[in-house]
This record gives sequence, structure tokens and C-alpha cells, in this order.
Amino acid sequence: MNKTVELVNIWSDFEKKHPDGDIKDFCRYHLIHHREIESKAPLVGGVVPDHVEGLLLKILGRISRMNMVYAYAAFAGTGIDQLEEFGILLTIHREKNPKKTEVIYSMLLELSSGTDMLSRLMKKGFIREYQDGEDKRAKRLILTPEGENALERGRIQIGKVAEMLLFDMDQDDKQLCVKLLKNVEQKFSALFQEHKAKKFEDIYDSVVDKNVE
Repeated sequence: MNKTVELVNIWSDFEKKHPDGDIKDFCRYHLIHHREIESKAPLVGGVVPDHVEGLLLKILGRISRMNMVYAYAAFAGTGIDQLEEFGILLTIHREKNPKKTEVIYSMLLELSSGTDMLSRLMKKGFIREYQDGEDKRAKRLILTPEGENALERGRIQIGKVAEMLLFDMDQDDKQLCVKLLKNVEQKFSALFQEHKAKKFEDIYDSVVDKNVE
């Protein structure tokens, strides 16, 4: 096959799968695809799922689990006990005095467990709550100076964890992974709270339309 025709066909296939991708994304995708085909290393620890969706999610899950374990060790001495606590502090810092429920739901936490985490952080003196000026039923959150210091210490340590876990990965590969996976995260973050009250089969049918070709 003529190389130009082959390249056009490969680009067409990429564009169908990733309509938002640009030429840089295509080049990364093509190089990574061929590099992974040539790799003989084991795909993943433990049992390898027999379908690509399961394999991808298992890899992501194992990386997420390792991130949590290493983060727990890295947070020693910062006053932060777990990754979720760091996420809460960072959310409050960035969202500028959010409501308690906004913090909990943005972290994809259950209301009860999220409330417990906020209470623990208050007891540590990292955050305080105050009455919302417009909605008397709602409470807003703010970091204390101690909370800001803990967040900064935690930010340094979690940065080291991320650097360590992805140390051998090219920068272009990281950017491509973000590009390819961000739509999944955005889609289900928007649907997550709505889905919690539904049965799985109803959720599945609402997301996966088998009639769409």
C-alpha cells in the first residue's frame, strides 16, 4: 500500500475514535501504539481481564491503589492522614469558601463519610465552618492558617508521589493519557450523584445505547 494512503487511513481511524484530537495527539497515539505492540513486558499484575475495557480499568485501579498507599506514607508528619483529606483541603482552598455539600460531592464521597472527614479536619484545626450568608441551612468552609500550612506540606509530598509513579513515562505520553481519559471522568462526575439512587441495570441502559451504531 502506498505510504501516503496508509497514513491517511490511520489518521481517519484515529479521528473517528478521538474527534477532539489534534496532529500532536495523533503522533503520540501512533508512536505509543506501535511501541506497546512491540513490548513483551507483562500487561498487569494479577489476573489479566479478557477484554480491553476491563484491562484498562484494572490498570487504572491498581495505579490508583498504589497512589493511595504511597500517599499515606508520604503524608507522615504533615498532619494529613489520607489522600481524601488532602483533596478536601485542596478543594476548599481552590473553591474559595465552598459549602460543605459542595466539597463532599466534588470528592465523590458519601454524605456521611464526607461529613466525618470534615469533622476530623475541624478537630485538627485545619478548617472551620461558618453560616452561609444567604442560605441559613448551609455551612461554608474555610482553611485556617494551620490548614494552609498542612496543605502546602501535603502538596509537596503528593507531588513527589506523582513524580515517582510516573517517573519513567514520557511527558507526551502523560499528556495523551489525560487527553484520552478526561472525557470519561467529566462525563461520570456529572452523572455520579444522579446514578447513586438508581439500580445498576437502569444506569447501564441509560449510558449504553445498544441501538446506536
